[in-house]
Amino acid sequence: MNYVHLIAVLAIFQFFYFGIMVGRARGQYGVDAPATSGHEMFDRAFRIQMNTLEQLVCFLPALLLADVYWPGTTIAAIGAVYIVGRFLYARSYTQDPAKRGLGFGLSILPTFILLGAAGLGSVLQS
Repeated sequence: MNYVHLIAVLAIFQFFYFGIMVGRARGQYGVDAPATSGHEMFDRAFRIQMNTLEQLVCFLPALLLADVYWPGTTIAAIGAVYIVGRFLYARSYTQDPAKRGLGFGLSILPTFILLGAAGLGSVLQS
């Protein structure tokens, strides 16, 4: 089983799940498309999804590049921290955006670690 690919797939499914939450919030709070703001709780759901998209742009390439140079189980474990971090981010941001720090940190730190691992691996392999 390719655990790194599984983490990549789960991260993409997580993003779609957050998109579903935005759709539900649109209906629940009466925010019609194409509006991207309106009710505070809709705005929070929308920001969770958009921040996750912003993170995915860096996370997925870093994950897949690091996997080229380092053991897949290690890279997948680091990637799993990202997924947990995104869920913590979503939960805390929904409750109180000021308390999103732990979830954000558990998302961004694995991305930086993976990016560093990819860069170091590419230098060591040359």
